[in-house]
Amino acid sequence: MTDGIMPLRGKHIIVGVSGGIAAYKAPQLVRLLVKAGAEVTCAVTEHALQFVTELTLETVSQHRVYSLLFDRSNPHSTEHISLKDWGDAMVVAPATANIIGKLANGIADDALSTLLLSFRKPLFLCPAMNTQMLESYAFQRNMDYLRTNGVHIIDSTSGELACGTTGDGRMAEPENIAGEIIRQLQTPADFAGKRILITAGPTYERIDSVRFIGNFSTGKMGFALAEELAQRGAQVFLVTGPTHLSTHHPDIERIDILSAREMYDAVIERFPSCAAAILSAAVADFRPEHEADHKIKKQSDHDDMTLHLVQNPDILATLGKMKRPDQLLVGFALETDNELENAQKKLTKKNLDFIVLNSLHDAGAGFGHDTNKVTLIDRNGHIEPGSLKSKQAVAKDIADKLLSWQ
Repeated sequence: MTDGIMPLRGKHIIVGVSGGIAAYKAPQLVRLLVKAGAEVTCAVTEHALQFVTELTLETVSQHRVYSLLFDRSNPHSTEHISLKDWGDAMVVAPATANIIGKLANGIADDALSTLLLSFRKPLFLCPAMNTQMLESYAFQRNMDYLRTNGVHIIDSTSGELACGTTGDGRMAEPENIAGEIIRQLQTPADFAGKRILITAGPTYERIDSVRFIGNFSTGKMGFALAEELAQRGAQVFLVTGPTHLSTHHPDIERIDILSAREMYDAVIERFPSCAAAILSAAVADFRPEHEADHKIKKQSDHDDMTLHLVQNPDILATLGKMKRPDQLLVGFALETDNELENAQKKLTKKNLDFIVLNSLHDAGAGFGHDTNKVTLIDRNGHIEPGSLKSKQAVAKDIADKLLSWQ
């Protein structure tokens, strides 16, 4: 942001301000973003205006402040919809426990919370609160949920707090917040013009009208990959099994399926138009041969039940046979024994360019976690062990590896 460099030139950024003492830093953040070339509009809560005035924010941003959901002077009757279309990114600084709780639980009862709930582009939250509030189970649950759904958290720091104590909960400094926004929005468009197919989540194989065979996959890794690649310019097809996760980037086309055969059909249809496919879904190898159209009832307390299972189509192997020389194919391997050897066999057998190996023996990795620890193995024999990191960071590593093979 020096020597005339304006890394945010042409970007529209919404700065949300909620009601915490750290709101006094918001004008400085706005000033830094404007200096970096961004056009900035502020959206505030009623309580935020106890700490910083509309006049101050309008002066530094040169835009009208959005403060009331129903205000006759709003340029549009649905200002939150107009602003969410206008903005390229949004940051809330400070983000109080209240506004974070509203977003995590789908509450929209004022100008800022309504805008947040409708926003689908890069979103940054800068928590600021008392240490005890920060450490509460409710707040940590909300933060975990938002991280899982792709929200960028710019963590608070330790220091003197408004309550007179010293501890974690102090909002990051405006210079650091602006720097992180610049870093994220300057992500190179490495995959511009490319279509990439990603699979995510589990598959459910029906036994009867109420029961199924499934697994513990949440889809977090696949969704992180979709967001990372879309952020870097790709048009992403995300074929996903049942999951509570949401997509955010507008260049992600989500295709929801239930069973392995439904996933097979969706993937086979789209793969020919794609430059690459990354198959991270945990697809059931088998399904019941017969699916009952009613709930199967036990006849007595001593009855056993036997299910005859048949194989599902092997999606990865089928794509390996279909793959053209100009296409790349990436698979995942979740192993419990002889992990490296089994992953290398799968890589060769299914004609992959590289494979992502994770082990259930690694604490914090695998199903359900927000972190992962993977090893990347390519067809040239290169093995790249990784460390435990967020699934967003792992997605970046996988995208970087894919880029190196283009």
